[in-house]
Amino acid sequence: MLKVLVTGCAGFIGSRVTRQLLDLGHLVLGVDNLNDYYHPRLKQWRLNSLIANPRFTFQLADINDPSGLRRVLVGAVPPVSAVFNLAAWAGVRRSVETPRIYYETNLFGTLNLLELCREFQIKRFMLASTSSVYGDEVDGPVSETIPSNRPLSPYAASKVAAETLLYSYHHLYGMDAMAFRFFTVYGPAGRPDMSVFRFIRAIAEREPITIYGDGTQRRDFTYVDDVARGAVAALEFSGFEIINLGNDNPVSVNTLVSLIESALGRRAEIRYEPRHLADPVLTWANIDHARRVLGWAPEVSLEEGINRTCAWYLENRDWARSMT
Repeated sequence: MLKVLVTGCAGFIGSRVTRQLLDLGHLVLGVDNLNDYYHPRLKQWRLNSLIANPRFTFQLADINDPSGLRRVLVGAVPPVSAVFNLAAWAGVRRSVETPRIYYETNLFGTLNLLELCREFQIKRFMLASTSSVYGDEVDGPVSETIPSNRPLSPYAASKVAAETLLYSYHHLYGMDAMAFRFFTVYGPAGRPDMSVFRFIRAIAEREPITIYGDGTQRRDFTYVDDVARGAVAALEFSGFEIINLGNDNPVSVNTLVSLIESALGRRAEIRYEPRHLADPVLTWANIDHARRVLGWAPEVSLEEGINRTCAWYLENRDWARSMT
């Protein structure tokens, strides 16, 4: 049994990682600032599903505040032995409009945590990164060895910078460190700014949806519990690695809409707008490295995952319809 710090524990992926750690019998110290990047009620809903567990402790804190984080670690009994940094400002398009806050959290927030790990002798650090680091030069499944020096957005650039910083601390201080490049994660209680939630909500409520581009652009949609399982598997790893966690089965946005229509039994009203310059045409994970290093592979098909996500929305529709 380990004591694990999870930042962003009320976030979409962070809450699922926390749940899986608790199910494995670990103690989890969860940190989140519960900001209003999207409606805090959704974050509180996720948090409420965790706080009843006696092995879970929640602290309201911000990774941009090193003194607040230090107080969290000083009071941790037993001491923290591993960190999952899943707190971040996410969203490709919004980062073009407000790039500074992405660097403040995604890079300098990571630096704050790494410095505290050095101070408190915490030797295991896992970082949430993104498939967006690969840019728009993808014509097939991408492996972790492909250069990531042409990101299309400040969000992606901030994650590349955090990955390189992570390697520096691994090299200098012997930390076991892993960065996960997540590929278009979706699932129940997902982020309302992402396409799957937006499309489900709009189609269920008989509102039009907007597709940027012609809908033939493909995404490697990956179910949230699959990526959480891959992240948790890193607790057994030593060294430094960058790992793709994706479904290795990209489908078009038009196909995604068709699956949602089938799950909800309703047709979508679609409006097409020009593709944003920060959006890639294709994301597609080569997951051979994850198989070798973590023994991991995705288990949930897109059809099954969409059915589960639509069912969650309908079950929580009374309040979820207000999430935008």
